[in-house]
Amino acid sequence: MIDIQGKWALVTGSSRGIGTQIAHALAERQCNLILHGRTLEANRALAHELQDLGIKVHCLAADLSHPQEAKELAEAAEKLSGGIDILYNNAAIMTPYRPECQAPIEEYLLSFTVNVVSVIMICDAILPKMLERGFGRVVNVTSGIANEPELMPYAVSKAALDKFVRDSAKRLQGKDVLMNLLDPGWLRTDLGGPHAPNAVSDVLPGALVPGLLSQSAGSGSLYRALEYRL
Repeated sequence: MIDIQGKWALVTGSSRGIGTQIAHALAERQCNLILHGRTLEANRALAHELQDLGIKVHCLAADLSHPQEAKELAEAAEKLSGGIDILYNNAAIMTPYRPECQAPIEEYLLSFTVNVVSVIMICDAILPKMLERGFGRVVNVTSGIANEPELMPYAVSKAALDKFVRDSAKRLQGKDVLMNLLDPGWLRTDLGGPHAPNAVSDVLPGALVPGLLSQSAGSGSLYRALEYRL
Protein backbone atom coordinates (compact mmCIF):
# COMPACT_ATOMS: atom_id res chain seq x y z
CA MET A 1 0.00 0.00 0.00
CA ILE A 2 1.25 3.48 -0.88
CA ASP A 3 1.90 6.40 1.47
CA ILE A 4 -0.63 9.21 0.83
CA GLN A 5 0.59 11.72 3.41
CA GLY A 6 0.43 15.20 1.88
CA LYS A 7 -1.46 14.09 -1.21
CA TRP A 8 -4.84 15.52 -2.25
CA ALA A 9 -8.09 13.57 -2.58
CA LEU A 10 -11.51 14.55 -3.90
CA VAL A 11 -14.38 12.57 -2.38
CA THR A 12 -17.78 13.19 -3.93
CA GLY A 13 -20.81 12.75 -1.70
CA SER A 14 -18.62 13.12 1.38
CA SER A 15 -21.24 14.72 3.61
CA ARG A 16 -22.73 11.43 4.80
CA GLY A 17 -22.58 7.66 4.73
CA ILE A 18 -19.81 5.96 2.80
CA GLY A 19 -18.30 9.26 1.66
CA THR A 20 -17.84 10.45 5.23
CA GLN A 21 -16.21 7.15 6.19
CA ILE A 22 -13.78 7.40 3.27
CA ALA A 23 -12.96 11.03 4.05
CA HIS A 24 -12.17 10.17 7.67
CA ALA A 25 -9.97 7.25 6.68
CA LEU A 26 -7.99 9.32 4.18
CA ALA A 27 -7.57 12.15 6.69
CA GLU A 28 -6.23 9.73 9.29
CA ARG A 29 -3.49 8.93 6.78
CA GLN A 30 -2.74 12.66 6.53
CA CYS A 31 -4.21 13.06 3.06
CA ASN A 32 -5.55 16.54 2.28
CA LEU A 33 -9.16 16.64 1.17
CA ILE A 34 -11.64 18.29 -1.15
CA LEU A 35 -15.09 17.51 0.24
CA HIS A 36 -18.15 17.61 -2.02
CA GLY A 37 -21.85 17.97 -1.35
CA ARG A 38 -24.83 19.56 -3.02
CA THR A 39 -24.32 22.57 -0.74
CA LEU A 40 -21.24 24.01 0.93
CA GLU A 41 -22.92 23.81 4.32
CA ALA A 42 -23.35 20.05 4.02
CA ASN A 43 -19.64 19.45 4.73
CA ARG A 44 -18.85 22.33 7.11
CA ALA A 45 -18.88 20.29 10.31
CA LEU A 46 -16.92 17.44 8.74
CA ALA A 47 -14.32 19.87 7.38
CA HIS A 48 -13.72 21.38 10.83
CA GLU A 49 -13.45 17.92 12.35
CA LEU A 50 -10.91 16.74 9.78
CA GLN A 51 -8.85 19.93 9.97
CA ASP A 52 -8.21 19.08 13.61
CA LEU A 53 -6.14 16.15 12.29
CA GLY A 54 -3.67 18.63 10.84
CA ILE A 55 -4.62 18.38 7.16
CA LYS A 56 -5.86 20.90 4.60
CA VAL A 57 -9.56 20.70 3.74
CA HIS A 58 -11.72 22.56 1.23
CA CYS A 59 -15.45 22.24 0.54
CA LEU A 60 -17.07 22.45 -2.89
CA ALA A 61 -20.71 22.28 -3.93
CA ALA A 62 -22.17 20.80 -7.11
CA ASP A 63 -25.44 19.24 -8.19
CA LEU A 64 -24.37 16.14 -10.12
CA SER A 65 -27.70 15.94 -11.91
CA HIS A 66 -26.15 18.72 -14.03
CA PRO A 67 -23.02 17.38 -15.80
CA GLN A 68 -21.64 20.87 -16.34
CA GLU A 69 -21.55 21.34 -12.57
CA ALA A 70 -19.67 18.04 -12.28
CA LYS A 71 -17.07 19.28 -14.75
CA GLU A 72 -16.76 22.59 -12.91
CA LEU A 73 -16.40 20.70 -9.60
CA ALA A 74 -13.45 18.74 -10.97
CA GLU A 75 -11.81 21.86 -12.39
CA ALA A 76 -12.25 23.74 -9.10
CA ALA A 77 -10.81 20.81 -7.14
CA GLU A 78 -7.76 20.73 -9.40
CA LYS A 79 -7.22 24.46 -8.92
CA LEU A 80 -7.66 24.46 -5.14
CA SER A 81 -5.38 21.48 -4.57
CA GLY A 82 -2.77 22.09 -7.24
CA GLY A 83 -3.58 18.60 -8.50
CA ILE A 84 -5.88 15.82 -7.34
CA ASP A 85 -3.96 12.61 -6.59
CA ILE A 86 -6.84 10.42 -5.43
CA LEU A 87 -10.42 10.59 -6.70
CA TYR A 88 -13.32 8.78 -5.07
CA ASN A 89 -16.46 9.07 -7.20
CA ASN A 90 -18.79 8.04 -4.41
CA ALA A 91 -21.88 10.22 -4.92
CA ALA A 92 -24.86 8.42 -6.45
CA ILE A 93 -28.63 8.30 -6.42
CA MET A 94 -31.12 5.46 -6.26
CA THR A 95 -34.62 6.04 -7.63
CA PRO A 96 -37.70 4.55 -5.88
CA TYR A 97 -38.44 0.83 -5.68
CA ARG A 98 -41.10 0.19 -8.32
CA PRO A 99 -42.91 -2.81 -9.82
CA GLU A 100 -41.00 -4.33 -12.72
CA CYS A 101 -41.31 -2.41 -16.01
CA GLN A 102 -42.95 0.61 -14.35
CA ALA A 103 -39.97 2.92 -13.83
CA PRO A 104 -40.55 6.12 -15.85
CA ILE A 105 -37.99 7.26 -18.39
CA GLU A 106 -37.18 10.27 -16.20
CA GLU A 107 -35.76 7.95 -13.55
CA TYR A 108 -33.48 6.25 -16.07
CA LEU A 109 -32.28 9.61 -17.37
CA LEU A 110 -31.61 10.94 -13.86
CA SER A 111 -29.82 7.75 -12.77
CA PHE A 112 -27.55 7.78 -15.80
CA THR A 113 -26.85 11.49 -15.46
CA VAL A 114 -25.73 11.30 -11.82
CA ASN A 115 -24.29 7.80 -11.65
CA VAL A 116 -22.57 7.66 -15.04
CA VAL A 117 -22.37 10.88 -17.05
CA SER A 118 -21.26 13.14 -14.20
CA VAL A 119 -18.75 10.55 -13.01
CA ILE A 120 -17.28 10.46 -16.52
CA MET A 121 -17.18 14.26 -16.66
CA ILE A 122 -15.18 14.33 -13.42
CA CYS A 123 -12.84 11.59 -14.63
CA ASP A 124 -12.35 13.28 -18.00
CA ALA A 125 -11.35 16.50 -16.26
CA ILE A 126 -8.96 14.96 -13.72
CA LEU A 127 -7.52 11.82 -15.34
CA PRO A 128 -5.50 13.63 -18.05
CA LYS A 129 -3.94 15.80 -15.34
CA MET A 130 -2.99 12.70 -13.36
CA LEU A 131 -1.37 11.23 -16.47
CA GLU A 132 0.61 14.44 -17.02
CA ARG A 133 1.86 14.33 -13.42
CA GLY A 134 2.56 10.58 -13.58
CA PHE A 135 0.46 9.53 -10.58
CA GLY A 136 -3.19 9.02 -9.68
CA ARG A 137 -5.75 6.71 -8.16
CA VAL A 138 -9.38 6.81 -9.33
CA VAL A 139 -11.97 4.79 -7.42
CA ASN A 140 -15.46 4.64 -8.86
CA VAL A 141 -18.03 3.31 -6.42
CA THR A 142 -20.29 0.70 -8.00
CA SER A 143 -22.81 -1.77 -6.58
CA GLY A 144 -23.18 -5.50 -6.21
CA ILE A 145 -26.94 -5.21 -6.79
CA ALA A 146 -28.37 -8.15 -8.72
CA ASN A 147 -31.77 -9.71 -9.43
CA GLU A 148 -33.61 -6.54 -8.39
CA PRO A 149 -35.63 -5.47 -11.46
CA GLU A 150 -37.58 -3.11 -9.20
CA LEU A 151 -34.42 -0.97 -9.01
CA MET A 152 -33.54 -1.20 -12.68
CA PRO A 153 -32.58 2.47 -13.29
CA TYR A 154 -29.99 2.28 -10.52
CA ALA A 155 -28.76 -1.21 -11.44
CA VAL A 156 -28.20 -0.54 -15.13
CA SER A 157 -26.50 2.80 -14.41
CA LYS A 158 -23.97 1.01 -12.21
CA ALA A 159 -23.46 -1.63 -14.91
CA ALA A 160 -22.64 1.18 -17.35
CA LEU A 161 -20.16 2.62 -14.85
CA ASP A 162 -18.47 -0.79 -14.60
CA LYS A 163 -18.07 -0.86 -18.40
CA PHE A 164 -16.55 2.63 -18.39
CA VAL A 165 -13.91 1.59 -15.86
CA ARG A 166 -13.02 -1.71 -17.50
CA ASP A 167 -12.64 -0.19 -20.94
CA SER A 168 -10.70 2.81 -19.60
CA ALA A 169 -8.20 0.42 -18.01
CA LYS A 170 -6.70 -0.36 -21.42
CA ARG A 171 -5.18 3.11 -21.83
CA LEU A 172 -3.75 3.01 -18.30
CA GLN A 173 -1.68 -0.14 -18.71
CA GLY A 174 1.85 0.28 -17.40
CA LYS A 175 1.13 3.67 -15.85
CA ASP A 176 1.10 4.76 -12.23
CA VAL A 177 -2.43 6.09 -12.74
CA LEU A 178 -4.99 3.47 -11.76
CA MET A 179 -8.76 3.33 -12.14
CA ASN A 180 -10.72 0.65 -10.33
CA LEU A 181 -14.16 -0.17 -8.94
CA LEU A 182 -15.29 -0.38 -5.31
CA ASP A 183 -18.36 -2.33 -4.23
CA PRO A 184 -19.07 -1.09 -0.69
CA GLY A 185 -21.59 -3.85 0.03
CA TRP A 186 -25.10 -3.56 1.41
CA LEU A 187 -24.79 -1.04 4.22
CA ARG A 188 -27.17 0.89 6.46
CA THR A 189 -27.00 4.22 4.61
CA ASP A 190 -29.61 6.47 3.03
CA LEU A 191 -29.23 4.38 -0.14
CA GLY A 192 -28.97 0.99 1.53
CA GLY A 193 -31.82 1.60 3.97
CA PRO A 194 -32.22 0.77 7.67
CA HIS A 195 -32.59 -2.98 7.13
CA ALA A 196 -29.23 -3.56 5.43
CA PRO A 197 -27.18 -6.25 7.24
CA ASN A 198 -24.00 -4.21 7.63
CA ALA A 199 -23.14 -0.97 9.44
CA VAL A 200 -21.75 1.85 7.32
CA SER A 201 -18.49 1.61 9.27
CA ASP A 202 -18.00 -1.89 7.82
CA VAL A 203 -16.97 -0.23 4.55
CA LEU A 204 -13.55 0.24 6.17
CA PRO A 205 -10.80 -0.69 5.80
CA GLY A 206 -11.83 -2.18 2.44
CA ALA A 207 -12.90 1.12 0.89
CA LEU A 208 -9.32 2.37 1.13
CA VAL A 209 -7.80 -0.61 -0.67
CA PRO A 210 -8.30 0.58 -4.28
CA GLY A 211 -7.15 4.07 -3.33
CA LEU A 212 -3.87 2.84 -1.86
CA LEU A 213 -2.84 0.30 -4.49
CA SER A 214 0.70 0.11 -5.77
CA GLN A 215 1.25 0.50 -9.51
CA SER A 216 1.66 -3.24 -10.03
CA ALA A 217 -1.99 -3.84 -9.07
CA GLY A 218 -3.15 -2.31 -12.35
CA SER A 219 -6.54 -1.00 -13.40
CA GLY A 220 -9.99 -2.33 -14.22
CA SER A 221 -10.57 -4.53 -11.18
CA LEU A 222 -13.43 -4.74 -8.70
CA TYR A 223 -12.69 -4.53 -4.97
CA ARG A 224 -15.38 -5.61 -2.50
CA ALA A 225 -15.03 -3.64 0.73
CA LEU A 226 -16.69 -6.23 2.95
CA GLU A 227 -14.04 -8.81 2.05
CA TYR A 228 -11.54 -6.77 4.07
CA ARG A 229 -13.48 -6.44 7.32
CA LEU A 230 -11.28 -6.81 10.39
